[in-house]
Amino acid sequence: MNLSSRFWIALVIVAIVMLLGLAGFVYPTGSGEKVGSLYDAPGNGLLLGTDNFGHDVVAVLMAGTRTSLTIGLVAGIVATLIGVAIGLIAGFVGGWVEELLMGFTNVVLAIPSIIVLILISISLPQSTIWSLAIVIGITSWPWTARAVRAQASSVATREHIDVARLSGARLPEILVKDVLPYILSYTVMAFVLQVSGAILAEAALSMLGLGPSGTDSLGTQLHWALAFQAVASGAWWAFLPPTIVLTLVSFGFLLLQASLDEVFNPRLRRGKKKQMKKAAARRAAEARALAEAAASAVDGSSRTRAGESA
Repeated sequence: MNLSSRFWIALVIVAIVMLLGLAGFVYPTGSGEKVGSLYDAPGNGLLLGTDNFGHDVVAVLMAGTRTSLTIGLVAGIVATLIGVAIGLIAGFVGGWVEELLMGFTNVVLAIPSIIVLILISISLPQSTIWSLAIVIGITSWPWTARAVRAQASSVATREHIDVARLSGARLPEILVKDVLPYILSYTVMAFVLQVSGAILAEAALSMLGLGPSGTDSLGTQLHWALAFQAVASGAWWAFLPPTIVLTLVSFGFLLLQASLDEVFNPRLRRGKKKQMKKAAARRAAEARALAEAAASAVDGSSRTRAGESA
């Protein structure tokens, strides 16, 4: 399988971010260890200086990246499971079940998710990594459910579904064995987008002061940087690194999702190869036409000269 350059670029970006989060386990300084004062500049053994609490920014960045990735993965799993389950049932069963489930999905879509996230986060007695991830997951599944419903409706009309029904297979078995494998590639791409969206949602909540309690995250870093006037004081090392990591996370996962479409869809790969072959053939034909035109022009001039001399 010839994978595109976009896929490898996205994979490298995501791998770098993940390694950054895992590097915190071997980094000599802990994220909660005080190594300096307020916004010490980079230097003296501190690669990115200190934050408002005097903690090593690199250590806090590693711990925050790990927390944000954990929240994104858990929330992505929750959202994907809910969306796929509702979409499969609605698309395959159809009828009033589909209308009921899709009606509920449309109602949830009509409510801005950020408002629901804020209200639920405020109502929680204590926000932890797991509770925040679950809250983000249960508020971000609707678009996945709608997309999966459309895919499941298409699969439900195929012949192998009729064979499974005639063989006496029950609904759960048909959904898992005969429908889900045909939309598994789309499910993987939806999961990648859910992870990216969950990480950005956590960052937004944490910047508002509603992030996980007692835990470092990328959004929490930005929250404290804004609260202690890091931008105004010129302490770029306090807010720029988490901003760059968030940008890399978002760009990497979105690029990975776009490149996975080519991996799972052979038609796109064949289409690109055919386009390249057609373009090469067209250029060769144009070159031959130019060569023939030049040869005919030379031949014509030679005949004219021969006639004049005669």
